[in-house]
Amino acid sequence: MKKLIVITGPTGVGKTDIAIRLAKEYHAEIISADSRQIYRDIPIGTAMATKEQQREVPHHFVGIFNLDEYYSAAQFETDVMDLLPQLFEKSDYAVMCGGSMMYVDAVCKGIDDIPTINDDIRKKVQEIFETKGFDFLKAELQRLDPIYYEQVDLNNHKRVIHAVEICLQSGKKYSDLRKNEIKQRPFQIIKIGLNLPREQLFERINQRVLNMVKEGLIDEAKRFYPQRHLNSLNTVGYKELFAWMNGDMDYETAIARIQKNTRVYAKKQLTWYKKDTDIKWFEPTAYDEILSYIQTIAK
Repeated sequence: MKKLIVITGPTGVGKTDIAIRLAKEYHAEIISADSRQIYRDIPIGTAMATKEQQREVPHHFVGIFNLDEYYSAAQFETDVMDLLPQLFEKSDYAVMCGGSMMYVDAVCKGIDDIPTINDDIRKKVQEIFETKGFDFLKAELQRLDPIYYEQVDLNNHKRVIHAVEICLQSGKKYSDLRKNEIKQRPFQIIKIGLNLPREQLFERINQRVLNMVKEGLIDEAKRFYPQRHLNSLNTVGYKELFAWMNGDMDYETAIARIQKNTRVYAKKQLTWYKKDTDIKWFEPTAYDEILSYIQTIAK
């Protein structure tokens, strides 16, 4: 049976290095499961695999879309499922690496058949959000889908906005479209989670932010400041630097806020992973143990 090795874990833990080593071990190629690395032109802020790393092992879904293009976990599922048969012609293994939880789940478990949101609906909902506010949008979701309204995190504006978009696009309740059925895949999925003791992980995150600044993160953010309204740039690193450029905070505060918000995101990732009992956890230095585990359970 063909095998998909999934390398996941919190941001900054060292997933890329392990994925590359495993890909070389199994003569496999890497699928990036990162919802921001899929965009071109922002390699520093997204910690994209370097050009050298991409030359070592072919990477897919890295830097392939413009910042203003729409992409979703549902589209990722379709695209990866179309790609995998081609990869499996070259090797019995493929490696998927990333910490975007919805993207990983979309491939491993499948995602509900949710309609793609067209530009008109997206612009309409965004206009409501900007002109009438988030409270109005929440009330709109309650009107359109009271069931999902009771389930969603009402502090997560992305989730609320997306739910309203789906209701308007489909003409149905989002809750009626959500089946949460796990799809069967024609390949074995081996999930490897990487993690470190909390203090050590947070030290890595703090240092990585400083390294990004040294590598040119500030110039990268300045270059795309005029496009700061785009969803692809509505992410940790750019949001804080845009706020600094707007004069809403000083430079030192912006850098400290990037570090803090990255740590918060890592904690959210780890909370999400607790639900997935299929993940086998290792420290990123335990390559031999990871390899042994894969060889033991591979069918």
